[in-house]
Amino acid sequence: MRIRSLRKARGWSLDNLAERTGISPSQLSRIETGHRRLNLDQLTAVAGALGRSLDELVESPDDSDVVIRPERDERRGLTTWLLSKDDGPHGLTVGKMRITDQAGTVTPEELGVHPGRDWFTVLSGTVILHLGERVIRVEAGQAASFSTMTPHALRSDRGPAEILIILDRNGGRSHLGT
Repeated sequence: MRIRSLRKARGWSLDNLAERTGISPSQLSRIETGHRRLNLDQLTAVAGALGRSLDELVESPDDSDVVIRPERDERRGLTTWLLSKDDGPHGLTVGKMRITDQAGTVTPEELGVHPGRDWFTVLSGTVILHLGERVIRVEAGQAASFSTMTPHALRSDRGPAEILIILDRNGGRSHLGT
């Protein structure tokens, strides 16, 4: 969009910019509409032709490329805020969860199983991790990591608990619906 607006501000057609950059008009059109990515050589050529620095062409007009403004999702005794964009690094999803379901008897139907691993750290409160036959207390400042092929569920102990969780793709789909 920025390339298109700079090109039009100069009164140039796609053909004019193509002549100055050595990039075909059809490629430039796809680049301007976001249907094709620029490689570094093309970006350098476009920046030079438009008299702009590389930074000026690629910088975000606001802070949305840096700041994540998580939306709240409430379901099944959990409030979740996703803290990573799209597919995070290495396919991992980072989220904050507030667990309000109190500890107690967990039925076999409540225990989830999926491929992969889950990791979380407790920010506040105490989490009761049901992991197969085991019941494990994880307190504020502690972390847990486990294979998710073991049936598992999280509950809070005597009040809400908040955790920071890192999930692989399978965990994201299972726990967050991502």
